[in-house]
Amino acid sequence: MIKSVLLSLSLPTTNQDDLKEEIEEMKRLANTLGFSIENNSIQNKNSIDSATFFGKGKIQKTVNQCNELNINTIFINNEIDPGHYKRIQKIAGKSIFIIDRTKLILDIFTKHAKTIESKKQIQLASVQYMMPRLIGQWTHLERQMGGVGTRGGPGEKQIEIDRRLLRSDITKLKKDLFQIEKQRTTQRKSRKNVYKVALVGYTNAGKSSIFKNLSGYKTYIKDELFATLDTTTKNISLDDKTKILLSDTVGFLRNLPTDLIASFRSTLGEIRDANLLLKIIDISSTDIKGHVSTIDDTLKILECNSKKSLIVFNKIDKIDNNKIFQEIKNEYKNAIFISSLDKLNINVLIKEIVKTINKDLKLFKIKLNHKDQSVVDYIYTNTQVMSRENTYDCINISYRSSKGIHNKIKKMKR
Repeated sequence: MIKSVLLSLSLPTTNQDDLKEEIEEMKRLANTLGFSIENNSIQNKNSIDSATFFGKGKIQKTVNQCNELNINTIFINNEIDPGHYKRIQKIAGKSIFIIDRTKLILDIFTKHAKTIESKKQIQLASVQYMMPRLIGQWTHLERQMGGVGTRGGPGEKQIEIDRRLLRSDITKLKKDLFQIEKQRTTQRKSRKNVYKVALVGYTNAGKSSIFKNLSGYKTYIKDELFATLDTTTKNISLDDKTKILLSDTVGFLRNLPTDLIASFRSTLGEIRDANLLLKIIDISSTDIKGHVSTIDDTLKILECNSKKSLIVFNKIDKIDNNKIFQEIKNEYKNAIFISSLDKLNINVLIKEIVKTINKDLKLFKIKLNHKDQSVVDYIYTNTQVMSRENTYDCINISYRSSKGIHNKIKKMKR
């Protein structure tokens, strides 16, 4: 592990419990990138310092400490604006890196991005973050972009070259992501009549392991923040009659960078299209209310806060204190309690999903000719068949489905 220090600001309006949770979260975020936070320092101030956020004395003291301990990274438990960043970095010098909360999250996403789409999403958010923070030390950016037509005139400063390169990069990334979004939109149109369920939740709450339990599909699972960034979607059968499209989505985090959420809009489109959201909460967390609030706030940003949802508490195998367990049960009366690791109560979760789906589906009856076998096959594949009667003249089938699927069946009928 690489040694580092963490600097936090506490104002009169700061909730100390929230600050404590944020600090613990920053430690885990840093660990995900291979850093260990050796010292955590909180600066108490009445207001944000206009020049250096914390105050020049505090920054200098922290820098001196880093020099003494041979530490070259200072994490800041806030998103600091470009002006503060430049002044802090000037005091720190070239031998110490200043990384605020947003930059740390972006670096983790960069590390974990696997697909072309997620890589482009991270690149877009990163360059949008980087551009106003240019100090002039960025070099050789033209090499990353091919070097064609990127040189400025004789009097153009390096920082202007860098900014122009980044603006060009942003334009290209937005264009590429727009094309990917068009492809995703076409995909979604082709399955608009299928009932869609999406897993949403705080990062590392166990969404991917629940997805694996429900679908049987092997996904990348690791006990670290933002282990997976790409949305995985599979057609699955919950029981003999209930077929759904299940999606595992990128995890949420408090104060998730706005540019990052915007860049991931196409990936998070699976949430917007879902009929039902499963809000996954880590019951062993010390900040359950904070996690629930973060999920709801992020869904609000995505304009999905009014969607039908079920609260699912995962990792009940980690709770030994029955009193705490009962208190959570009393507060979240309609919640479902499972352990994806030990596969406890997965059947209960499935039953609740099916029960919710059945409330949304309507009962239809249709009379088909015997030659309409392709329609019969479609009904069995895409609906919940309740009964079937074969007569000499026809086939009578009753089934539960959405209105959209029923309308498609009627159009298929000869």
